[in-house]
Amino acid sequence: MAELLTQYENLIAETKSIRKLVNCPETYIDFSSNDYLGLARNNAVIEAGCAAAQAYGAGSTGSRLLSGNKSLFIEFEAMIARDKKTEAALIFNSGFQANSGVLECLSDKNTTVIFDKLNHASMYHGIFASGANLFRFNHLDYDHLEAILKKENTNRCLIVSETVFGMDGDSADLQTLSDLSQRYDTLLYLDEAHATGLYGENGYGLSTNYALNPETTLIMGTLSKAIGSSGAYIASSCFMQNYLIQKCKSFIYSTVLSPFCIGAAMCSWDLIPSLANVRVNLLRRTQDLRNDLQRCGIGVKGMGTNIVLIPCEGVESMLKIKDKCMKNGIIVSGITRPTSPTPRIRIALCAHHTSKDVEKLIQALIS
Repeated sequence: MAELLTQYENLIAETKSIRKLVNCPETYIDFSSNDYLGLARNNAVIEAGCAAAQAYGAGSTGSRLLSGNKSLFIEFEAMIARDKKTEAALIFNSGFQANSGVLECLSDKNTTVIFDKLNHASMYHGIFASGANLFRFNHLDYDHLEAILKKENTNRCLIVSETVFGMDGDSADLQTLSDLSQRYDTLLYLDEAHATGLYGENGYGLSTNYALNPETTLIMGTLSKAIGSSGAYIASSCFMQNYLIQKCKSFIYSTVLSPFCIGAAMCSWDLIPSLANVRVNLLRRTQDLRNDLQRCGIGVKGMGTNIVLIPCEGVESMLKIKDKCMKNGIIVSGITRPTSPTPRIRIALCAHHTSKDVEKLIQALIS
């Protein structure tokens, strides 16, 4: 036991204890939040969650295959499928649970998975658990993707990508991904965690802008970012929905989300189309922030999204910037390996941020 604990201690030392639980005052300006549209504190959303809890209970009491399958879930899945332009949808407890469980379920040692290098850790987790043959293409490099397809494509092949990359602030070319998937006869798995609510037709994700193959495309999205609640979904064909119900362990063996979370998420989902002006203004203000930072000599990454990344020379430099912002009453995210390949400051602009908030952020970063 002592040897095992020493091993754990060494692993912690390797990270230099970068990850810490910090309880920040409510008065701080939070640029680390994923509550992009401010719906987590929307009164109508909270009231809808409370109404669902009153009707169905505080907890769901079991998995969907046991006592947990309420009409509320079925109704919401139908809404998601309609707005994602798919035949069906299936709710999961979190984005990590959905990505890791579904990708493990779709793959095995006889499957070839071709994977954007900067995909989320949850997707890596699912592929590693499946034992699939993993080939990674350079970030957004679709010539590299096609070169791998030409060489490694098999009868069981899966292309995996995020649509909006939450740690890089850029977007995938979904038309090219779809064309390659159909040309080489593969499944296509898209992660819309950071796109749901903000992008695409009516705000329901980038995937809604494209005529994706309904039989071979699976789309994951979260209910915990712009939707402001908790949970995730997989939008797909009816066949794939049934396959996941039969085979996906993270779905089968998990007590389902509380009715409060689903009631709140349904209300947010209904509100999304009415927030078009909010989305336009948010993206415009984010681009203004990028321009302002660059004029001040601060390098930034990201384009066309509400996420701004500031590359840092090293971990210590990143932590100094983060701590300096904190001392000025501003919360930003400090990101390093393995979440991103290089250290960076992550800034997420949200609908509730004011011009004064952004100006205070810029002044803290300049200093």
